[in-house]
Amino acid sequence: MGYLPAAGERYTVRRKLFQVFGAGFQVYGSDGAMVGYCRQKAFRLREDLRVFTGQDQKDELMRIAARSIIDFSTTYDVLLPDGAALGSLRRRGMRSILRDTWELFDAAGNPIAKLEERGTFLSVLRRLHELFALLSPQRFDITKPDGTRVASLRQHFNVFVYRLGVSIHAEDDQIDDLLILAAGILIAAIEGRQQ
Repeated sequence: MGYLPAAGERYTVRRKLFQVFGAGFQVYGSDGAMVGYCRQKAFRLREDLRVFTGQDQKDELMRIAARSIIDFSTTYDVLLPDGAALGSLRRRGMRSILRDTWELFDAAGNPIAKLEERGTFLSVLRRLHELFALLSPQRFDITKPDGTRVASLRQHFNVFVYRLGVSIHAEDDQIDDLLILAAGILIAAIEGRQQ
């Protein structure tokens, strides 16, 4: 069964319902077909998310692996199936207290973009009470150092299912679509752990 994303979204990440331990994420493309599946194992000290092309988990698309054990500002490497580095994402620990802020790096470790939650006031309210989090879904922008907005991530308002839309606004040679998708999956996984 397919799922039709909102207009302008290249990917939609949906958290599966009724997972006893851990979490499962289905990734849909702009045509509504499933293009990826990720299973997050419970009780892991070091996050290691494997993204597959389908729920049969036969063909790996990419891997998102934390460099350290439970760290507020850890770096997550995004690796292709052959082990080649695609890039990395690092959460800005202290800056993420008020609103989520991440840095994106290329395979050589050079900073190439920033992912930041929109609206400091609303992000603080979301952290104070879960009702604000429910009524005011998160929005993120991925911008290059020159201010160019490359992509945006938007949590859709839904009481029952966590759904994050990923829109790519500008193609960029330095920022691969898979790195942007990895950012969306990582946001969905971390938000799920915090709720």
